Amino acid sequence: MSLKDNFRKVVINLLEKLLAVPEYFDRSLGCPKNILIVCQHNQFGDLLASVSLFRAIKETYPDSHTTLIASPKNYYAVDKNKYIDEIFIFKNNKLLLPNYIYRLQKFLRRDWDLAIVPATVSLTSCILTGLTKAKIKIGPKELNGDKNNSAFVFNHRLKLDWRKCPDAHISDFILDIVRPFGIRTKNYSSQISVGPDDIKFAQDFIREIGKQPDEILVGLHIGAGKPQNRYPLVKYVELINELKQNYKMKYYFTCGRADTDELNFMKQQLGNVNNFWNKTIPQLAAMISLSDLFITNDTGVMHVAGTTATPQISIFGPTNPFNWAPVGPTKYFLRKSELISDVSVDDIFDLSNYLIEKQKNEKA
Repeated sequence: MSLKDNFRKVVINLLEKLLAVPEYFDRSLGCPKNILIVCQHNQFGDLLASVSLFRAIKETYPDSHTTLIASPKNYYAVDKNKYIDEIFIFKNNKLLLPNYIYRLQKFLRRDWDLAIVPATVSLTSCILTGLTKAKIKIGPKELNGDKNNSAFVFNHRLKLDWRKCPDAHISDFILDIVRPFGIRTKNYSSQISVGPDDIKFAQDFIREIGKQPDEILVGLHIGAGKPQNRYPLVKYVELINELKQNYKMKYYFTCGRADTDELNFMKQQLGNVNNFWNKTIPQLAAMISLSDLFITNDTGVMHVAGTTATPQISIFGPTNPFNWAPVGPTKYFLRKSELISDVSVDDIFDLSNYLIEKQKNEKA
């Protein structure tokens, strides 16, 4: 056993002595009023795809106050979400600051009735839950066969295994942590709160780019945090040129600072391009909602688009789209193999053509 493994074992043993709680087998939770959900480990897209959990809790306990522990990298996915009453942003880079430690300690020692850690065996999430004074704590005992060595912080310890239903959607699987307690929902869709100001912001952008009434509006997200999830830029150029040859259209990119290289490449290949640059999540959702078609890689923006009714094509490579693709009657995905580049331009154009013509027929 390595020195690192030995140290981790010592830490786990110490935490067990300090934070262990008795295990409960009665699945009755009563009527919890103050509920804490710990999701500080999730990526942006994962958190947005997990809205079904927040909805299920609110539908089951409509009078409850639901608080989410999130991180600086993911909290904006559910900012102003109607199922979340409060968000506490956990910043591990501030754990040496006395003022922050005091604020965190005061927060964790609130009178929580229920604390939930969804589908993760994150040690940090378990420690945060263990430090709370919650009357009941729920979390994973195992995740896909991986033992949670800090499950002792939970009163209810559940075995979660996505392998039993490998094509289950994340919005369904995330509910396995609360289903045994009667917490359910029939609506698995995600949600972003979009206000009138967000809609006006998007409408102003559309006017600025000069879209005409007889033109369709197409949005594209060409970046992705994981290189293997990025559809080749040269193929995006080919797709855009094909669409322009067949339709009167305006198109725009939804890029942020992380996509600067991709945007510069597009400018070199296509000349001046319209870019909805580095906007807030509600503004982005508003913009996509006003579009006729949105085409995206498998990344966080895909989940933002998934909250709208806009026809959408999501391009997949190594990730299982049955787990992660947005669901709904206007949501489509394309996948050929583990290599995202195996999806052809013709595949995307043909599906785009079908969706555009379908909308025309519905409006006629």
